[in-house]
Amino acid sequence: MSVAFNPARRQLFRGDIAARKIPLRPPWSVNEPLFVDGCTRCDACLRACPGQIIRRDGAGFPELDFAAGECTFCGDCADACEEPLFRSTDAPPWGLKARISDQCVARRQVVCRSCGEQCEPQAIRFLPQLGQVAEPDIDLSACVGCGACIAVCPTQAVSLFQPDHEA
Repeated sequence: MSVAFNPARRQLFRGDIAARKIPLRPPWSVNEPLFVDGCTRCDACLRACPGQIIRRDGAGFPELDFAAGECTFCGDCADACEEPLFRSTDAPPWGLKARISDQCVARRQVVCRSCGEQCEPQAIRFLPQLGQVAEPDIDLSACVGCGACIAVCPTQAVSLFQPDHEA
């Protein structure tokens, strides 16, 4: 008898009682239950990633680590996987977008433009504020969710989210 992997059980021990922190899988991945049920943890996607941003999570499954860099959406991880765990790389990789929390130093009146300087699609702009430091603004239609803005943030104020899954 095969029992499906339930990520919520492991997340309880990581302090995420409501299991809201679903690991960020490589781009083009199928949904989480299908991914963990089918992943053999062979590490082919980890070895294939030229940016080396794919790591093993606590359960040994591949997850993205944007602290290590950005995703270039090269598709090498999907091509390396022998299991049917990835959608076609002809489709958009995902709908993830960047968001900046109130921990942002620019929002606390300290000059910082690190995230905007790393944003190749120029989705992060800094809006002038009369008599204050310019604040970041994200054009969600331009953001591709590559994560380049995450590693450079000195306060970890940048994260990715799925706009259509927001409550």
